[in-house]
Amino acid sequence: MSNDNGNLDSGQQPLHGAALLVAAIFTALANFIAVLDMTIANVSVSTISGALGITNSQGTWVITSYAVAEAITVPLTGWLASRFGTVRVFVIAVGAFGLASALCGMSNSLGFLVGARVLQGLAGGPIVPLSQTLLLRIFPKEKAGAATAIWGMTTLVAPVMGPMIGGYICDNTAWEWIFFINIPIAIAIAWVAGQMLRRYETPLQKNRIDVVGLILLVIWVGSLQIMLDEGKDLDWFSSSYIASLAVIAAIGFVAFLIWETTEEHPIVDLRSFRHRGFSMCVISQTITFGAMFGVNVLNPLWLQNFMGYTATMSGLTVAWMGVLAILVAPLSISFISKIDARAIISLGAGWMGVVILWRAAGTTDMTYWQISLQLLAFGVGLSLYFIPLIAVALSNVDDSEVAAAAGLLNFTRTLSGAFATSLTVTSWEDGIKSSYAELVEKLDPMGDVVRSMQESGMTMESIRAYLAGLTQGQAVMLATNNLFIVMAGVFAIGAIIVWFSPRPSKVVDTSGVH
Repeated sequence: MSNDNGNLDSGQQPLHGAALLVAAIFTALANFIAVLDMTIANVSVSTISGALGITNSQGTWVITSYAVAEAITVPLTGWLASRFGTVRVFVIAVGAFGLASALCGMSNSLGFLVGARVLQGLAGGPIVPLSQTLLLRIFPKEKAGAATAIWGMTTLVAPVMGPMIGGYICDNTAWEWIFFINIPIAIAIAWVAGQMLRRYETPLQKNRIDVVGLILLVIWVGSLQIMLDEGKDLDWFSSSYIASLAVIAAIGFVAFLIWETTEEHPIVDLRSFRHRGFSMCVISQTITFGAMFGVNVLNPLWLQNFMGYTATMSGLTVAWMGVLAILVAPLSISFISKIDARAIISLGAGWMGVVILWRAAGTTDMTYWQISLQLLAFGVGLSLYFIPLIAVALSNVDDSEVAAAAGLLNFTRTLSGAFATSLTVTSWEDGIKSSYAELVEKLDPMGDVVRSMQESGMTMESIRAYLAGLTQGQAVMLATNNLFIVMAGVFAIGAIIVWFSPRPSKVVDTSGVH
């Protein structure tokens, strides 16, 4: 049992001096690597796909498998910590994360890599909330804000560093090292945590786990994700396999909802959805985060496959998205108690929509700085949206439900990122094919261009190659811009939905929430 600031009721004293510094660094580092691995593979998809001889859409399974597995274990964190001990679960999770990272790096096939990423996600799920819990326990009560700031900073910085680190490694060593670098870090964290945090172990409780709820969760989430990942390659519902997955996902989801709303100790507590304000925030977050994650996945693919960027340059470009997000975060927090938080959230989502609409006017002649400036501006909206959203969502639930509601927010956000990755890549590749066919139809219908090029001395083979390359590049740009227009609309919807939530009547302290 823990109190509000996370220190144990058993009287354990917080750490001080050098011991606190070392423990805080390594605990925060655990959160950093778990969050980092959500984005480190984004710019590496093209490299991994080429090395394993798979398509880019198959390569994105490296991203979605981790996210789905992480989402599944996040709801289990509370039960695991009470059943086996917070520190013990944290140390084992970090060790398992390092082992799974080693397996990822040793992978020589897509199946092996996806399986290893699933294991890595299962281990990474508990690390994020438990790292925050332990930071709050080792810091003195009066410095709880510092503990939260350290945890929050690693959560914000890691997604920014992910593309840069992943890109640099892919260009200068081998893609396997984006996973191998976790191994020594995980070993060091597990050893330090095991030595320095043992006294903060929690009493064990033999709580029952919702086995049926867990099985139903795995069934519907897994079926839906596989359907989204493989649907395009199997021509969607013309395939009995895809149709069967859709039916299983639908039935599993309905059964999951029924079971979880009637189970006394559900694995995912859905009772918070009875509050209209919380429900509206979750809906807004789900679609807005999905669009944001889609932007984060699409940009590296476009830059590396069609704009000639290296993985390093692609990572540096995408990283600009996080610069202003980090700088604006403190302002966003300070605005919550002074302005109607719904207005800040709406402004953030609307801002991202406007920037992506600006981005939808892109051309194949765009320079590095033109692209980077747009992503830099986009980052402002990230902090204005996501930080106040958590406060508004949690202000709409009862005090006793805050922890469960926060977990539900994290669960739905992680799932939306996984689903959005598949939908974005599938829509983009379909859009490229459609745009290409349309451009070919309209290109030189009278044959004047071909005749002119022949007269200049070009052979038919070189003419076809030139026109095909020109058409492909424009088709990709059209498909990319069209998808960004759709995303802008999604951001606009996210900005509107939040107004269906009542105005917050209280400010929730989320420092002890995971």
